[in-house]
Amino acid sequence: MNWIILIIAGLFEVAFAFCLAKAKETTGTDMYLWYGKFLICSSISFLLLIKAVQTLPIGTAYAVWTGIGAVGTVLLGILVFKDPANFWRVFFIITLISSVVGLKYVSH
Repeated sequence: MNWIILIIAGLFEVAFAFCLAKAKETTGTDMYLWYGKFLICSSISFLLLIKAVQTLPIGTAYAVWTGIGAVGTVLLGILVFKDPANFWRVFFIITLISSVVGLKYVSH
């Protein structure tokens, strides 16, 4: 169950990065709304991470959490914000995903 909580925490990390990117693109009231959403998503992400590390090894949980956030944010950047998707970016995303999956399988 805590692995599921950790995955959800990682998805909220992607969400708060998305909110930061949207806040950067907007001005006025919209910008402050995106920053508010950022605060909500980051709070949920951290609270779920805290819950997950109660039973999971901290090093593994933190690596998986940041890995989900990093991969999700890069993919979001490519798909939504039109960031470049060259060979090396995709190669290292795959490497990162492999590392996160590997950490999950070697953790007890």
